[in-house]
Amino acid sequence: MQGTKLYVGNISYSATSDELRELFSKYGEVKSVNIMEGRGYGFVEMSSTEEAAKAQEGLNGLDFKGRTLKVDEARQPRDKQDKGFRRY
Repeated sequence: MQGTKLYVGNISYSATSDELRELFSKYGEVKSVNIMEGRGYGFVEMSSTEEAAKAQEGLNGLDFKGRTLKVDEARQPRDKQDKGFRRY
């Protein structure tokens, strides 16, 4: 793992940022939590790559509020101008 930001998928729509912060804090210091409302996913930033790796290992596949979490390293956002095709 190279980064400290984690993608968290399949989040229950009733889950709150505080609940997610509490869950991830068992693996280290949580710097930020951002749930995309109504989308079922969000991002959690840990304070170190080691803590992020532990959280990913410990929480990926966990049943949380009736849903199985998908925890993975967050990818860098794509350039908004790059839509997958070339401009000539």
